[in-house]
Parts: sequence; C-alpha cells; structure tokens
Amino acid sequence: MRLKALVMAGAIVVATSSVALAQTDCTKILPPSPWGPNDQTGATNRVTPAVTKAAAAEIQEGKVVPLSYPLADGVPLFGTRFTKTILTATSLAPGAALGENDLTYMEDTWLSQSHVGTHLDGMGHIGRKDCYYNQIAMGKFINQNSMTKLGLEHLKSFATRGVLIDAVKVLQASGKFKGNSACKKPCLDKGTVLTRADLEAGLKMYNVTLKEGDIVIIHTGWGDLFEQYPAQNALYNSGEPGIGKEAATWLVSQKIVAVGTDTWAVEVIPGEDPKEAFRVHQILLTEAGIFNMTVPRAVGMTGNFVGIDGIR
Repeated sequence: MRLKALVMAGAIVVATSSVALAQTDCTKILPPSPWGPNDQTGATNRVTPAVTKAAAAEIQEGKVVPLSYPLADGVPLFGTRFTKTILTATSLAPGAALGENDLTYMEDTWLSQSHVGTHLDGMGHIGRKDCYYNQIAMGKFINQNSMTKLGLEHLKSFATRGVLIDAVKVLQASGKFKGNSACKKPCLDKGTVLTRADLEAGLKMYNVTLKEGDIVIIHTGWGDLFEQYPAQNALYNSGEPGIGKEAATWLVSQKIVAVGTDTWAVEVIPGEDPKEAFRVHQILLTEAGIFNMTVPRAVGMTGNFVGIDGIR
C-alpha cells in the first residue's frame, strides 16, 4: 500500500519565560545542514517539484484516507500538557436571531499547547544542550514569547509519497508479536523496539523501496488506546512501541523527510537506554532535520495546524 501524504504546517511558537544566552559551541556537537548555514526548513528541502510529480504518478485509486483523530476534551495528553474546548452558540435563544434573515452562528475556543493531538515536531522542538538543528545556538534566538529561528513558519506546504509499514503484521509474521490485551484490535505492546530489519520486512511485504523525499508512516496499533479515551489514557501515556536508535539512523540514511506513527512520540518508550531521554528525537530532528508526526488531529478550529491525509 502506498500513500501520498499532504502536510500543511502553520506557524507554531514556543514560549519561554526568560531570555537565555547560548554558551555551547554547537559546531562541536551537531552536524551542519546539507542545505547551507541559513537552512531552517530541514529535510523537506528534499521535496522538489520532481518528487511531488513522481508521487502523484503513483496514485491508483484517488481515495483520500484520513490519518488522524478528532481533537476533543479528554484525549490522552503527555505530561502537563492540557487542552480545553469551548463552544459559544450565539443568538440561538428564541427571538435572538440577527436580522430579518434570522442569522445564528457558532464559534469555537480552543486552549492548548502546540504538541497536543496531531502535530508535527519542528526543528525548534528538540535540541542537544542549547544546540538545535543546523548548529543553531538557540539561546540567542528566543525571547519571552517566541523563538526567532527554526519556527514552523519556515516550513513550506509539501506533497510527497508516503510509504506505510504495518509493524503489527511484520511482527506477527516473524513470530515476535507481543500485544496488549487492552487494545480492541491487534497492537504492539509498549516497549516493543522496531529495528531496521523490521522496517525492511515491512517494505518487502508491500514490495516497496524507499526513495529520497518519502514520508514513512508506521502502524503499531497503539492508537487503538487513543480511540478509547479517556478509559485508556493512563496506559496510552505510560509508554509505546516505536522505532529504536538503529532504525532511526537507517531512516536518516534513506533521506526521508518525515516519520509518522499512531503513537505519541514516534520512538519506543521506555527507551533502549534508561540514561538517555528521547534519543531518537535527536537523531531525526536535531541531527538530520527529519520531522516527526503523530496523527490525532484537531478539527473545527481556525484551520488545522497540521492536516495529514493520504491518497491511495
């Protein structure tokens, strides 16, 4: 199965309470961007018009496949993140309609942090010390309300080929499947590490070879717990199956632009090394400019921050 993924990203700002000054020589910690010292876009530079045209040529059915869930109060949230939706129904009371044409209307208020529901981890999300993508010393580029470098306003909308890897089927076929009984459909249990060999087996299952500029979408089944909110929120947030460091490094070598999953962090949780924190995030985002995507999505707002659909 092959998907063409459409990703539309709006500006997301990260707030900090005070201005910091970077002290680290980032050239000794992180590699430079292959697209030059001024690059703030990351791996989506690989999505050229030729890549988009080639992806479109692979569309067979033309069916749009949603890769997301609605954002609603009560969905599982990581850490101290929050969300609150408020609907204001205006002029619905008897006799309150406006004008001779009896106009009524609805408005949504949505209060949340940016990394809730469907979101795309941008270059300004994860660093190593005060060093972020393309050796940028981020402490020099933040103020009380925003960052002045590596914001998602530098990410252009793009369309490219998405390749689905069904990790559930892969591990079932290899005899390594370990599920979780709380899932109503087959899912990999938390802590299940997806290796390079697992990803390659998933590609072979559909006779697909990765190309430069692809998005890789990995199905683990863990999203089944998201769909059961709020009943399984604690379990959903307690960990997840996901790619390990070896698989992440291999994906970097394949020159993809993004990795999307039905989990909340893309990588395996608990991680492979208890002394490391979200190391796969650093490998993908900070070192290679490859975006992470998670698929629950907000609807009915002033546009979606990230809209992700596939065309089969």
